[in-house]
Amino acid sequence: MLDWLIARARRAELVALRGNHEIMMLRAREGREALREWLSNGGDAALASYSPFGDGGKLIDVPDAHWEFLEQQTRPWFETATHFFVHANAYPDCPLDEQPDFMLYWEPFGDPAPHESGKVMVCGHTPQKRGRPRYVGHAACIDTWAHGDGWLTCLDVATGRYWQANQRGETRTAWLEED
Repeated sequence: MLDWLIARARRAELVALRGNHEIMMLRAREGREALREWLSNGGDAALASYSPFGDGGKLIDVPDAHWEFLEQQTRPWFETATHFFVHANAYPDCPLDEQPDFMLYWEPFGDPAPHESGKVMVCGHTPQKRGRPRYVGHAACIDTWAHGDGWLTCLDVATGRYWQANQRGETRTAWLEED
């Protein structure tokens, strides 16, 4: 997947957000404890996917281009005239450029208050196991548990329409509905 993103970034505008798993992967190079944390949170499968021998893989198997992409091309947040995008969450009374890493990468969705910018927050991180995005008018969580038995969701923020696909090859589309 990173090869596809890197190629796409060379041909067109691509905004890639950094999330907690990217943070853990980057930190895994700092020592055994950080590596253990990443491996125990899905990094084992990621690292194995890099192995040329079909084993568990090693950090050295990760191409330099992937490390460079994660370090230089991913962003903590992105905003448009009407929306802002973060991996996990944002404090409602704090400008985006002052948000602490804990909120951006680790804080569950919960029931967020409207952001001071007046923009709609779009995030992931907190799995919505019912398989539908959670929308509260001023915020939408589109993590619909693709890593489990759920759906991968793509949202058109201009219209509120979303498209989903699952691991069984099924697809569906619907519109955001406020909870």
